[in-house]
Amino acid sequence: MSDVRHVLVLPDRDAAEEVVQALAERFGVVEEPQLVRDALAGEDDAEDAQWLVVLRDEEERLDPGELDRFAGKWEGWREEP
Repeated sequence: MSDVRHVLVLPDRDAAEEVVQALAERFGVVEEPQLVRDALAGEDDAEDAQWLVVLRDEEERLDPGELDRFAGKWEGWREEP
């Protein structure tokens, strides 16, 4: 099995949590994705943070373009590796 991971970048925690819930419904993701706060260097203010949703795709069944469009519904995007 490969160690493929997708990283979706979201503008805030609420959007990231909504994406985590919607991933199961839309893509059938069973393993809960990891939610990570990514603050800009030197910034502690929550408004300057982005949220990352990291999901494993060992079977490589998730389409990167589809994930990017999906994240776009929350003003986010899929980070290219």
